[in-house]
Amino acid sequence: MNKFIAAIQLFASALLSIAALAMLVNIIFIIPRPETISVVNALIGGGVLVVCLAAIARVLFKKGLAGLRQDELAADSDEGN
Repeated sequence: MNKFIAAIQLFASALLSIAALAMLVNIIFIIPRPETISVVNALIGGGVLVVCLAAIARVLFKKGLAGLRQDELAADSDEGN
């Protein structure tokens, strides 16, 4: 079960990373538009969203890897007995 949860965390991390990259591409496409308050709001909001998505993806990635490694260590110790 721990391996399954770790795999889901890694998958969610990948999805959030893709969403952050997509938002970054969206920001790049918004930059050439004429500067209005709505464009500035979109740039600021998109920037905050990219940072938050990247941070959550990093946390999930680390937890997923730790879960997989912990499960492998438990399996190795069981084989030794």
